[in-house]
Amino acid sequence: MIALAAVVLLHHNPLADPATEHLKKVCNCAIIIIVWALFIAWYDKLMVLPVELWNNRLLIKRLSVNDFKKRYAGSYFGIVWALLQPVVTVLMYFFIFDIIFGARSQAVREGIEVPYVLFLTAGLVPWFYFQEALSNGTTSLLEYSYLVKKVVFKISILPLIKIIAATFIHVFFIILLLILAGVYGYYPTIYTLQIVYYLICEFVLVLSISYLTCSVAVFFRDIMQIIAIILQIGQWATPILWNIDIVPEEFQWIVKLNPMVYIVNGYRMAICEGGWFFEHFYSTTYFWIVTIGIFCLGSLLFKRSKTHFADVL
Repeated sequence: MIALAAVVLLHHNPLADPATEHLKKVCNCAIIIIVWALFIAWYDKLMVLPVELWNNRLLIKRLSVNDFKKRYAGSYFGIVWALLQPVVTVLMYFFIFDIIFGARSQAVREGIEVPYVLFLTAGLVPWFYFQEALSNGTTSLLEYSYLVKKVVFKISILPLIKIIAATFIHVFFIILLLILAGVYGYYPTIYTLQIVYYLICEFVLVLSISYLTCSVAVFFRDIMQIIAIILQIGQWATPILWNIDIVPEEFQWIVKLNPMVYIVNGYRMAICEGGWFFEHFYSTTYFWIVTIGIFCLGSLLFKRSKTHFADVL
């Protein structure tokens, strides 16, 4: 992680000379080689979980749909409640920062060239998905404890089921985001297709974290409250309501250590800013190294702990 931070720092250093640029590329390549070497060395252990998920893909699909339907069963308005809260949150932030504060909130919006409500919504949509998917993925083993106790059931699919169920709602909000962008004159372009890529990025990230957190939640229930606090802080630490350009350039690398910054910026780039994700090679490399690292750590912890889940639950 220190080496990754060094690469990001070098990349975002406005005073970087050619020698520093060369060092940055060498460090980046070295990190990639090390990650591949570790992956090859631990291939058998790391691939157990992906293979289980692939072999149970039909069961995952069926249970994900059932989980989504069950969540709103017995409610008069059903899925409307899942859509209403995020919409109200977006409207509330827009009303406060754009209507009430107006010019006084200009410092927060410095450098934003698109309408603030579009900028805000493009940041909140992926954050709402991350928040809901991580919360549901963390509690998946506790919620399906009766399945965990079944010897023949592959419990590794449970976090994935919860995250796929959350994805259904997220796809609807992506459609609303595209409609909102069209209202302001930002119509879909070839760059908009990248939103599928960033959706996959966020899906893999939250799944990786969920395997880590759900394993801990079985033994340490307080992790759910800790995650709730971290998510609350993370919403303000991530440039969702504010523009990252207000942070001095020499300190922006600290903010960008948060992998959700890559996702939020990616959604905005796909919707209204333009540009390709592969143009940001170092940010993309950093994101995937961190995500794969978390997935490896989470899958190993899940594998080591799952034999004790039934006893605790």
